[in-house]
Amino acid sequence: MSTTAAPETFLAALRNPTSEPPPEARPAWLWSVASTLHEQLPTDRREVWATHLHGVLGEGSDMCTLHAVHSWHADTILPLLAETSHDGDCTEFAALADLHREAAQGRTADQDTWRTALTPVLLYLYDAAYDRTSAYTEAHTGARDYALANGFSASEADGYGHEYARLSSDANARACTEAHAEAVGGALARAYATDGWEAYGDTYPDARLRAVVRATAEPGDPVPVTRLAEGLLAALKAHGADRKSARCLT
Repeated sequence: MSTTAAPETFLAALRNPTSEPPPEARPAWLWSVASTLHEQLPTDRREVWATHLHGVLGEGSDMCTLHAVHSWHADTILPLLAETSHDGDCTEFAALADLHREAAQGRTADQDTWRTALTPVLLYLYDAAYDRTSAYTEAHTGARDYALANGFSASEADGYGHEYARLSSDANARACTEAHAEAVGGALARAYATDGWEAYGDTYPDARLRAVVRATAEPGDPVPVTRLAEGLLAALKAHGADRKSARCLT
């Protein structure tokens, strides 16, 4: 009996991320990432990309290792982050990409090495993805309204709101960035060091993918997410020759 869903069934499930993943879209990390990419892609690209994904998965990809994940990060995600980095220093991205390239060939580093390389990149990612504009606006509005309610003039309240927003937004951005990097860094390093596809799924790769999109794309710019989606296809194709037993996907 075929373990590959019909294209129509696959596409219908992808349009509804709460659906049970088709057999070829397991393990869970792949379905969560694919659903996120499908949602983020421009509407005129979603179905074409999903059809290509269905075809690639039907041909067989190695889902019992993280080789495809490592290729995707080394060849697509990290270069994209490096290109959009404002300080122009790509050393940290290149160092992590080198580890991913080695791991894609089955030569994974130990947990401490991964953690050391991951930390600065995760800090950059979550800092770049933080929505400073919305945070500033919310903080300014709340502080201004508080000042107005306590006898400040309109101009004084506005100035107070801006000062509060500046101080609190920077502090909140740092706290959020550090908390996210700390929360995911250790678990991700363990997953990479052990080549653990189940452990990788527990690190919420779909949420991290959303952060990558926020960090690299201007509003309405489809290029970064399109590169991410096509890069995943390329990585799955590159590691499609040695599909492992379905025992690891159950």
